[in-house]
Amino acid sequence: MPDKYDLIVVGGGPGGLEAATLTAGAGKRVLIIEKTGWGGTCTHRGCIPTKALLTCSRYYADLKKLKRLGINIASATFDFSAMKKHQEQIVKVAALGAQKMLEDAGVETIAGTGEIISPGEVKFTDQLGQAQIVSAGNIVIAWGSQPQVLPGINLSDRILTSDGILNLKTIPASIVIVGGSFIGIEFATLFAELGVKVTLIELLEHILPQEDEETADFLKQELTRSGIAVHNSTGLTGLKETDSGVAIQAQKNSEQLEWNADYVLLCTGRKPQLNEAELINCGISYDRAGIKVNKNMMTNVPGIYAIGDVTGGMMLAHRAAQQGKVAAANICRYDVPPYNERFIPSVVYSHPQIAHVGLTASQAEAEGLPIEVVKSSYGANIIARTELLRQGFVKAVFCRDKIIGATIAGDNAAELIVSLSLAVSTEMTRKQLQAWVIPHPTLSEIFAPLLGSKFIAPDKTS
Repeated sequence: MPDKYDLIVVGGGPGGLEAATLTAGAGKRVLIIEKTGWGGTCTHRGCIPTKALLTCSRYYADLKKLKRLGINIASATFDFSAMKKHQEQIVKVAALGAQKMLEDAGVETIAGTGEIISPGEVKFTDQLGQAQIVSAGNIVIAWGSQPQVLPGINLSDRILTSDGILNLKTIPASIVIVGGSFIGIEFATLFAELGVKVTLIELLEHILPQEDEETADFLKQELTRSGIAVHNSTGLTGLKETDSGVAIQAQKNSEQLEWNADYVLLCTGRKPQLNEAELINCGISYDRAGIKVNKNMMTNVPGIYAIGDVTGGMMLAHRAAQQGKVAAANICRYDVPPYNERFIPSVVYSHPQIAHVGLTASQAEAEGLPIEVVKSSYGANIIARTELLRQGFVKAVFCRDKIIGATIAGDNAAELIVSLSLAVSTEMTRKQLQAWVIPHPTLSEIFAPLLGSKFIAPDKTS
């Protein structure tokens, strides 16, 4: 093994993978170190396993629709152990895919722990305990994140975070989920579709506090329709494990609430994984929100970059990957791709899904921008009706004739948001959008009202 690299990446999640493979592809010598599994949290404890299970629960729940299509399934059942096997297989495939990507790019990999001991040196310890110090012209920190646990709460076999809940081997009869953001809502959807009694409590006035009120209220209605008891403005006041489960106390305004459940799932956010001793030793600026970086993802220490969840902000795999791309381009002295947090799309994989990019109407109004909101309903789309999709809508926010934000609430929102992400990130005008020819019949025709129903008058000043 060489003792000098152009780049050492500490962390093999989506951001680290992107930084390593792109830099190696430019002919640089690259080493990447990962201690818990190639692909990081996304592959092993986040995006991939949860989506594998949500696929199973969605197909099971959608069987109820088939009778209307003339297909009768009298007594469908599910096998949770088979669902878990599907989850494990998909995780394995994703991890192997990450390894193959690194191998094909010529990245040197090591399974173990990487410790940054100086701005140009990393000490890695392999799984056998063997240690070695290697140096590099550049280092990328991609440590990721970890679940945030409320003060005073001790985790146990029945009080779990999103990491622990994925290890369940049997389906519970009941569960209380604390936290109504992305992760809590996705697990609530999964368990409710499998017949679990689900209670979801959220401290704030609305679930999905990052979305506008209409979207949050729409999803709450859909979750309630699926059997989930949703309590907004509700704070956890007590949590105690009993012989048969967990006793939960909460307060909603002046009302005291109590539940008994098999499990409690804490979804109260994630926080950056900050190895503070290393940061302090190297003089890297950080705070509780994450490591500070500039537009090229470089820290205040030249040659040391930070990407992904460790920088705080939206903790999303595709955001980390884009940050990795920016860091790699800067390291290789290539043109750095533009990066703007507003152009990072987000998706809640509930059923129906919620997807968003850019500014919401309320955010734009808070900035004092003159806006126009255009809305389109799933109910007016023939494919949505043909395929018995759930209710939903699209909202686009325009400012001075440019699209600056969009929200999709409905089935397939995760796929539909891609087109609007491109439109928002390039600040397309209504005139440019009118060149968009949408095939018929498709669900994408839900975007037609965004294009405008009138011709745009010619610019007489040109």
